[in-house]
Amino acid sequence: MLYLMSHLQFHIQHGPFFSFHFPLGQMTDLIYTEKELVQSLKEYIQAEESKLAAVKSWANKLDVLTLASTSDPEVYLAHPVNAYKLMKRLNTEWSELESLVLQDPSDGFISNMTVHRQYFPDEEDEKGAAKALMRLQDTYKLDSESFSKGKLPGVHHNAILTVDDCYDMGKTAYNEADYYHAVLWMQQSLRQMDAGEEHVVSKADVLDYLSYSVYQMGDLPRAIELTRRLVAIDSSHQRAGGNLRYFEKLLSKQLKELNQEVQEPATEEPIQLGTYKRPKDYLPEREIYEGLCRGEGVKMTSARRSRLYCRYHDGNRNPRLLLQPMKEEDEWDSPHIVRYLNALSDSEIEKIKELAKPRLARATVRDPKTGVLTTANYRVSKSAWLEGEEDPVIERVNQRIEDITGLTTQTAELLQIANYGVGGQYEPHFDFSRKDEPDAFKTLGTGNRVATFLNYMSDVEAGGATVFPDFGAAIYPKKGTAVFWYNLFRSGEGDYRTRHAACPVLVGCKWVSNKWIHERGQEFRRPCGLTEVD
Repeated sequence: MLYLMSHLQFHIQHGPFFSFHFPLGQMTDLIYTEKELVQSLKEYIQAEESKLAAVKSWANKLDVLTLASTSDPEVYLAHPVNAYKLMKRLNTEWSELESLVLQDPSDGFISNMTVHRQYFPDEEDEKGAAKALMRLQDTYKLDSESFSKGKLPGVHHNAILTVDDCYDMGKTAYNEADYYHAVLWMQQSLRQMDAGEEHVVSKADVLDYLSYSVYQMGDLPRAIELTRRLVAIDSSHQRAGGNLRYFEKLLSKQLKELNQEVQEPATEEPIQLGTYKRPKDYLPEREIYEGLCRGEGVKMTSARRSRLYCRYHDGNRNPRLLLQPMKEEDEWDSPHIVRYLNALSDSEIEKIKELAKPRLARATVRDPKTGVLTTANYRVSKSAWLEGEEDPVIERVNQRIEDITGLTTQTAELLQIANYGVGGQYEPHFDFSRKDEPDAFKTLGTGNRVATFLNYMSDVEAGGATVFPDFGAAIYPKKGTAVFWYNLFRSGEGDYRTRHAACPVLVGCKWVSNKWIHERGQEFRRPCGLTEVD
């Protein structure tokens, strides 16, 4: 029975967490791959049609011929030419026809598919894409209908989800015991089905998953109503009858315990985004973080704004910045966060992306206990690391960061390039290691991360902000600019206010490059202090 199987699944199987790991930088290549395959498919169809036309022509000719020959075979064969041609047809021409029929025009198409298949997304990527939509749905409070009809901010191309697409989304959530999202997407599938849209999936299947998911959300009256609809459609359904009896018995027991005799009728209102409460998870500041991603709860007051300035920055009269100082803008007063305009040129950005694209791999985080880089479910992006010696552009960018900050980059980590596709994110985290993880950067031998220099290498149509939940700041990507902040106080203690996150990309493609500057080598550039001051 569905409910027993799912109940067991809930307890013994949580399954792998699927993340959308195809960044848009690589997905654009897939667009052209698909175009090439479509062309190959059209060529295959044309070849099949040509073959079929030849077979049809032969059949029509033989149809006329056999009509004449069978009307009086002896008279027909009395003519020696007809006798000869019959022998010729049966010995040669029918063999040629057999070869034509057996010829497979699909060989070219299949070989083309084989070449490209190795680059295709796999099942994990498909599930990750579904999870990415659900993540965006949660973060930006978008209902399933908005996605289904393509009603998203900043979109340039309309894209819709069919009944079957919504069903597959719901099934992906259901298989991971995520009944909250299973309800939302099965309900949307049912809504579009009831509206008369074409579909392959049966209404019984949708109601089957929807009713049990609603039960898992604790709504027994609605689960009973949906299951009754299922029974009305398919009275022989192998699970519906058992589920209905189970739900009714459970509701009766609950009413008895509450001393209620009358059952509240199930609401006829469609299930919306706020019908059921989203389950809590491991992230304590989830609501604050996602609110900031939506632009809610930003604590930029008029008093704080009056303390923010813009200026020309010459790096304490650094020779490389004297003639062309950087344009520096305050983003936040405490902790002090600044943005630099024109930190990267378009040509530098394109070169960095060109170098990084072949190396992009699933982004990693440093394990706080072992210090080893590993993947994590809360970081969904692809990244690559570039050394200064690889290209003059990288060396120039490193030197520019050193000139601007006044800190040495000799002990800094390599330039990390990160690409966030749709749904790509990095949940709230610290860039520095805390006291409970003393070995986080031990293998580097350069101390803790004293500062972060973050280059934005693309604009983002919607989403993708860098937010700081502790003090309510939201900084939006702007191509060619960079933001900078210190992670450590002068005393060497970590500034816990700098916990930050990269919001999921709603529409667009986000490219950034990070430079994490370490303590070693900064002794005379940023002298230590006894107090925790910025």
